[in-house]
Amino acid sequence: MKKIFILTLLIAILNLPASAKTVQNNEKTIEYLNIEWWESFHDNNLTNNLLTVYRNNYDLKNAALKVKENEKLVKMQFANELPFINFSGDLNRDLQAPRQQFGSMQIPKYSQYNYRLPLTMGYEIDIWGTNRLKTKSMKEQLEIVKQAERATYISLTSDFAADYFNLIKADKLLEIQDELVKTQEKIVSMISEKYQAGLCSVNELLAEEKLLTSLKEERNKHKLTKDILEESLKVYLVNYDDNIKRNKYEQINLLTNISQEYNSTIVENRPDFKQEEANIKRIGFDVQIAKREFLPKFTIIGQIGLNAYHLGSLFNSPSQFLNLGILPSMDLFSGGRKAAFFKLKKYQYEEALNSYQKTILEGIKEVNSSVFEYKTAMENYDESVNRLNTQSKIYTLAQQKNKIGASGNLDVLYSKEAYLLTQKEEVSNKINSIISTISIYKATGGINLNNSIDI
Repeated sequence: MKKIFILTLLIAILNLPASAKTVQNNEKTIEYLNIEWWESFHDNNLTNNLLTVYRNNYDLKNAALKVKENEKLVKMQFANELPFINFSGDLNRDLQAPRQQFGSMQIPKYSQYNYRLPLTMGYEIDIWGTNRLKTKSMKEQLEIVKQAERATYISLTSDFAADYFNLIKADKLLEIQDELVKTQEKIVSMISEKYQAGLCSVNELLAEEKLLTSLKEERNKHKLTKDILEESLKVYLVNYDDNIKRNKYEQINLLTNISQEYNSTIVENRPDFKQEEANIKRIGFDVQIAKREFLPKFTIIGQIGLNAYHLGSLFNSPSQFLNLGILPSMDLFSGGRKAAFFKLKKYQYEEALNSYQKTILEGIKEVNSSVFEYKTAMENYDESVNRLNTQSKIYTLAQQKNKIGASGNLDVLYSKEAYLLTQKEEVSNKINSIISTISIYKATGGINLNNSIDI
């Protein structure tokens, strides 16, 4: 009974779990998506598409897996701060020749079994805090990866939104271009009739036909742009079966309450800034670790178990053994490796400081550049709206004059064509204004620009 109890106890020890509690967290935070900001465009198709990207996109999935991988690396490093216990059983048979002799006594030939069942325990006493520093370093590496994931969200959603609005732009420009081609075809037909009647030169007809081919060629370019953007968005959505759901141009909302001035501290919200900040802390810990490598290490080593030469006596009291001790260790000579490693980490720390300062400057530059682009885009849009209103009046006046016989149909068609060309500029400038707004969002680190007036 005693033997069975001891054997059961050993088996239970060997099957202990690595940790008393395993925490599983498969919930993916949606914070990085910043859906509240995208809802300010009042476009349900945009927000629904972004939620689909959030669920399906492979780049976002890989970014999340990188975070999970580094979380496990932190746990692996933290395990070095804890004691370890392992079991390594040994069963062997000694076959000895009659050559062992103690003085005048010679041991004859013999053979025997040796049963050894030890539990080996060890713990490195972290006197200098080296292992704790290594864990802190790994945690900062984890923070770097988390910020990389956040950067992926900001970049990918911004790029998707830009392509989405460019697709709406392509739809509208293609629609206007179709109308331009139809209008030009009517003009060519009427000029052809005038030429047949001898009322215009062949050069005038050829010029209108040349313009018609140019308009058709431009229409083909708009079709190509539309097809490419649709395929690009399907890759984001990981959906190749359905058409991209989107609003019409007339339904899009232009944000006009975006701040055009930002404090330089706005860059502190950017993922690259937070990455560089975490990298400085990480390398700072590595410098301290390299410095402590010159100090001695102390490890507690112990064994407890059973050792016998006969299976029948394996679980008896005389077969039990226990040994315990402290093992000090220190490299007396390493060929300058530790000194070189210490200097290497110091150089890396200085390099990280320089990268940190450069990141601040580049962040400020990107924010300022995006604000300048936004200002210019908004000014161009306002000018194009005024120009479109003026051209609309000219077109309306041509139609009114045509009704009373003060002008011909050709004049109306030319006015309509000029109006459509001006409308294309208005469409381009409006979409450019929206995309420049998205650029500010991206440059400022994905903040909700509707709440950034005082930043």
